[in-house]
Amino acid sequence: MLATAQESELDRGAASVGAGAERFCALTRTLLPVSDMIRFVVGPAGEAVPDVKRKLPGRGIWITARRAAIEEAVKRNVFSRGFKRDLKVAPGLADETDRLLARAALDALAMAGKAGLVVGGFAKVEAALSHNQVLALIHASDAAEDGKRKLMAAIRRAGTGESGEIDVISIFAGADLDLALNRPNVVHAALLAGPGSETFLARVKRLQRFRTGNSPDAVSADALADDAHDLNAPMDGAQGNSTE
Repeated sequence: MLATAQESELDRGAASVGAGAERFCALTRTLLPVSDMIRFVVGPAGEAVPDVKRKLPGRGIWITARRAAIEEAVKRNVFSRGFKRDLKVAPGLADETDRLLARAALDALAMAGKAGLVVGGFAKVEAALSHNQVLALIHASDAAEDGKRKLMAAIRRAGTGESGEIDVISIFAGADLDLALNRPNVVHAALLAGPGSETFLARVKRLQRFRTGNSPDAVSADALADDAHDLNAPMDGAQGNSTE
């Protein structure tokens, strides 16, 4: 098994990664589905680059998609061994991977918003909840507790949405939600069912799993992984102050 793992660490390129594929983690030598891993390639300056959407050219190696695994791989010089060459590996590679995973999730939220699948503003979100139209409730991480409590009460009154239990997501700052949805002062939003919504939930699940180390069943956003969209929504911007 170890010999097979070592021979299989370096893939043949992003195009060789099909749906349901499995790869060996270069750190643990464990065979895992690619949906539970992060692919890394060599950048133009000879640096290790996280390929969170599994689209970058060149051959790559795979690491279990957990912050602790990336940090351990950096300490153990796994990237240079996996690529069989000296690489520049930033000490903050786990932080960069986290940032890119968050960016990918916000990209998917931007696409869902453009498709009309996101409702913003407290009153509109509350109305959508009352009509059982909501797949997920999104709070800015800096939202006031009072508003969150009221919307949670609305969820309890409404029961579950059309697709089952309503997911509650509060890991993004209001400024990031503003830019993703191209509107000011986003504090509360509701995600309606649709293809773009499933992509967002899948990427949120992956980000939460990366940060917490929890198993997939322990993460609320339990959707199938779908990285088919190559989106480019911005993340950086000014923080709004409204309690919308």
